[in-house]
Amino acid sequence: MTSAASNPYAADLGGKDPITAMGETPGRIRAIVSSWTAAQFERSYAPGKWSARLILIHLAQSELALGNRARMALTSPNYAAQPFNQDEWLKKESGLSGPEAVDIFVALAAMNRSFFASLSPSDRKVALSHPEYGTLTVDWILTQIAGHQIHHLEHFGQIARK
Repeated sequence: MTSAASNPYAADLGGKDPITAMGETPGRIRAIVSSWTAAQFERSYAPGKWSARLILIHLAQSELALGNRARMALTSPNYAAQPFNQDEWLKKESGLSGPEAVDIFVALAAMNRSFFASLSPSDRKVALSHPEYGTLTVDWILTQIAGHQIHHLEHFGQIARK
């Protein structure tokens, strides 16, 4: 089984409880961007990187995809997750406004937090396979989602300071 150390966002989460983090991070992101204009949502934290608006859409899409992945693992024996191309997904929904994207992200994050908080320890140990990461668990996905939110929280902070 793949270890939590191989999770690409475990370091962003640090030692924080992922459910707690999922309860805090979306609100922190909303607080940073809540008064932004359309032009401010189009700023990026670095040249060639996504704008704040696109990061918010990406966060919403990630909540949708990864939450679904965990739900499928819990309800489909021997579930094999499909990878998704985040850049191609983003192209399909890049027309959302910044305020729309933040609302969707916060709503999906709340739904996922509630879902993950309801799981038993044995639910969190349920395994699934992934063609790029190997054998994972629902808990691994939880760590991925929570760490991913924190990873992008820093980007919003960088954009706000510009």
